[in-house]
Amino acid sequence: MFQVHEDIRQASCLPTRFYTDSAVFDALREKVFARSWQFIGATELVKVPGQVYPFTLLDGCLSEPLLLTRDFSDKVHCVSNVCTHRGTLVCEGAGNERSLRCRYHGRRFGLDGKFQSMPEFEGCANFPSEKDDLVPVKIAEWKNLLFCSLDPAMPFEEWIADLDARLGWLPVERFAHDATRDREYLVRAHWALYCDNYLEGFHIPYVHAGLTEQLDYGNYTTELFRYSTLQLGVARGAESVFDLPSSSPDHGKNVAAYYFWLFPNQMLNFYPWGLSVNIVQPLEPDLSKVSFVSFVWDASKLDQGAGASLDRVEREDEAVVEAVQKGLRGRFYVSGRYSPTRETGTHHLHRLLVEHLNKS
Repeated sequence: MFQVHEDIRQASCLPTRFYTDSAVFDALREKVFARSWQFIGATELVKVPGQVYPFTLLDGCLSEPLLLTRDFSDKVHCVSNVCTHRGTLVCEGAGNERSLRCRYHGRRFGLDGKFQSMPEFEGCANFPSEKDDLVPVKIAEWKNLLFCSLDPAMPFEEWIADLDARLGWLPVERFAHDATRDREYLVRAHWALYCDNYLEGFHIPYVHAGLTEQLDYGNYTTELFRYSTLQLGVARGAESVFDLPSSSPDHGKNVAAYYFWLFPNQMLNFYPWGLSVNIVQPLEPDLSKVSFVSFVWDASKLDQGAGASLDRVEREDEAVVEAVQKGLRGRFYVSGRYSPTRETGTHHLHRLLVEHLNKS
């Protein structure tokens, strides 16, 4: 059991054991990640009826084989990609199919995952039943982005609500995935250390010299919501900023970036050029994979302002959190305190993690 005081002025950070204990890591996998909403990709993965797209959800953490399909009623489904006969993978490559057929023994399913047929099963009692269907997985869509959850702890609408309320005016459905800008990084640190670092702007003047030149640190603010956090990056000048609608609560500000974190491990970073979706994927207590998925809206604004040099900023963050992981291996540090003005986002994350970990 972990505790983090609700009053940040009195609270202490999560102790070293949270980041180093393998039993805690396993508990986080089941109580947090198996019950969270996770980014899959854009709807273009299954753009037309008949398209199928197999993927592994959080490979190395949940490692759940799943399958995205669009049936001939134009409905998108997410189902288990494990055959209900003997447990092999049903679909092993993206493409177009009329139905799903397991190549091991010929069991056939519809694109909605419903059992259709099975050879050599005459005389099998109480067959078929619902247990012979591919297990459906909860799926949801925001704009043109798809998310899924194995066993959601909260409704998707509640999870995404504050992001949608603030940035629903953006035409995200028109953003185009640019795979040439996607990146993956192996970070030798606990996944939560990476998120801890992301959720506070405290380190920006000390770690990110280039970003500090772009952002007005004095006007850098953090807003807390139920399952998310917004860090508002205001530019020093009027270059490379959003053209905000009058309905936006930020109208009149030179906003260079909206840094939106969604519990527990995803960041949707919006820049005038588009969107960078960042996923922090746990692998081991001291190893994570960070994926950047890029969606471009206005290519003329690429590599400008706060949305430029993302690779450099990532490598700077990577070096810092890896140094923290090394420090946690020492025997003298146990737990620190939060800055009430600059680390409200990190405190919020820790409170949410404790809330979910302590559930029976």
